[in-house]
Amino acid sequence: MIDDHVACAVAGLTSDANVLINYLRKVAHNYKLQYQEPQPLEQLIQRVCDLKQGYTQFGGQRPFGVSFLYAGWDRHYGFQLYQSNPSGNYGGWKATAIGPNNQAATTLLKKEYTEECSIEEALKLAVKVLNKTMDNVTPTPDVMEFSVLRMDEGTKKLRQHVMKAEEVQALLDDLKREEEAEEKEREARAH
Repeated sequence: MIDDHVACAVAGLTSDANVLINYLRKVAHNYKLQYQEPQPLEQLIQRVCDLKQGYTQFGGQRPFGVSFLYAGWDRHYGFQLYQSNPSGNYGGWKATAIGPNNQAATTLLKKEYTEECSIEEALKLAVKVLNKTMDNVTPTPDVMEFSVLRMDEGTKKLRQHVMKAEEVQALLDDLKREEEAEEKEREARAH
């Protein structure tokens, strides 16, 4: 969690990610102190991407070797998802992936994601995408982490829920059952 209204996922050099996340936290905190409200999400991302891009322009400095997915909410545009790469380029997305096999994951998301999907359907799709694109043959809760951002209707505050291992295992079990049912259906049609 970077601030109360934004969280991120990381692919790349963890040490570089830690430096940039600390920078983001400081920027978000200073904005909140000055304006008494959370910084708009894209503005926050633009600040860190300007820093990342600056490190690509001069000799003697290596670029930050990290990509981010930022998920958050602001009063201007509601819930948003952004991706940034090591060069400092960023863009908004409905669904995307970073890290190894990101092209295969993004292709699968393009085929199967719909804007009308519920949080539960989105979680199932995320598990399916990771299952098909991870190098691990059998994904386990030890190698997956899921976080859900929701607006609490009562307090109107953004809540982040990091799923427990048992919750992730339940998602994996559901996916396995669905895949087994599809396989049986294919076999029945083939005969």
